[in-house]
Amino acid sequence: MGPQESNTHGNVHGGVIMKMVDEAGALAAMRHANRLVVTVAIDSMTFMEPIRLGYLVVCRAELTYVGRTSMEVRVEVTTENPLEGTPKTTNVAYLVYVALGDDARPAQVPKLVYETAEERASAEMARQRQEYRKQRRDL
Repeated sequence: MGPQESNTHGNVHGGVIMKMVDEAGALAAMRHANRLVVTVAIDSMTFMEPIRLGYLVVCRAELTYVGRTSMEVRVEVTTENPLEGTPKTTNVAYLVYVALGDDARPAQVPKLVYETAEERASAEMARQRQEYRKQRRDL
């Protein structure tokens, strides 16, 4: 991260990290759907540690849930001092994307195959988050 992304404390702006997280999540969703996607929700964005100027930042995105046209993606941000090489998790976020068809309307996406018990447990928690989102939307 360079000076253009930092504040007067020498930390990277939260908005810069949020943009990176959204882009990483969108790429994971597009690869799964094989379509363009739009962001429809950012459930949470937890900032656990500051990211310092000059540190390396890595965003890892994975699908946790797939509905008919929507996908939830968990993005984990890690950072490391390039001289020390010790990674730290700094942020975790859950985002929801909707796939778009050629007509720019929501388009159906392939189902997500869960191969491990951990993936199935993660998918169940994601399904519960999706239900909560629907309840909030209907209020």
